[in-house]
Amino acid sequence: MKAITDVLLRKADRSIAVAKKLLPSEADFAAARAYYAMFYIAEALLAERDLRFSKHAGVHSAFGEHFAKTGLMDPKYHRWLVTAFAKRIAADYGVEAEITTNDGVRSISRHMIFLLALAIS
Repeated sequence: MKAITDVLLRKADRSIAVAKKLLPSEADFAAARAYYAMFYIAEALLAERDLRFSKHAGVHSAFGEHFAKTGLMDPKYHRWLVTAFAKRIAADYGVEAEITTNDGVRSISRHMIFLLALAIS
């Protein structure tokens, strides 16, 4: 495992730990942290292939191209990443966006499944 991969996976662990602490009282912030946990995992997978990106869209696109479209990982993980990003944008920038506790729980649960899929891939 590359050093950058280890750093990114530790960031994912910290992000999900914070997301769990924020639920249920701060569902919007929890959903945002859960997105970052998935984002760091996607970045880690790409880093193992010497692929680095400066924008979220680059990570999303490359993850879809190198893992979902090739069948290395179920395409649902790519969809989950993109959906979690939309929730994060709504949570961070949407003045009237409503992120529910269920949204936060769903994001955290998907992160855990995403991580498990990484472990068994």
